[in-house]
Amino acid sequence: MSVSLTRRQVVAGIGLFGLGLLAGCDNSVSLSYKYGKDLNDKILGRTFKLKDSEGNLTTLSSFRGLMPMIFFGFTQCPAVCPTTLARAAQIKKLMGKDGDILQVVFITLDPERDTPAVLDAYVKTFDPSFVALHGTLEETAETAKEFGVFYEKIPSGSTYTLSHTATSYVYDTRGRLRVGLSQSLSAQECTEDLKTVMEVC
Repeated sequence: MSVSLTRRQVVAGIGLFGLGLLAGCDNSVSLSYKYGKDLNDKILGRTFKLKDSEGNLTTLSSFRGLMPMIFFGFTQCPAVCPTTLARAAQIKKLMGKDGDILQVVFITLDPERDTPAVLDAYVKTFDPSFVALHGTLEETAETAKEFGVFYEKIPSGSTYTLSHTATSYVYDTRGRLRVGLSQSLSAQECTEDLKTVMEVC
């Protein structure tokens, strides 16, 4: 799946978006989270432009009406990335029908090795709805900087690995950053905080 979303996701997103408007979905509302870091006052990820596996230009607004969970990593990551993506798949299941609006977005920090085909196959082993984005080395660096994500190459024999920030950034359905979920949180803890985000939009 590219950012050309499934019909069910679009319908679910539009429905929730409409409910948000009727309820006076207020972007100024500050939420209280049990486990994640409140990022309501942060402005991150507003201008990134990357491509999905089919070459479609993708921005934050591409996910309007859905609740994007954005995570940075690389496909050859030995532990953190697969663990985080597996947790995201579990979160979608724990959310039940509400999980339809959760859009997991994986942004590669290793565009030299993570081709579009490799990325697409990788994320879809966790859930067929997951989206993977990539850019040039320069675009990757700019996007990481925009999110405040740290990453660096670490030599490993004849190749390299990457050290990187492992936070998942969650936006509400109107595109406002709400909460940062650390690697240490369980799927259940993350789900509770995501339900809090849904209370406002």
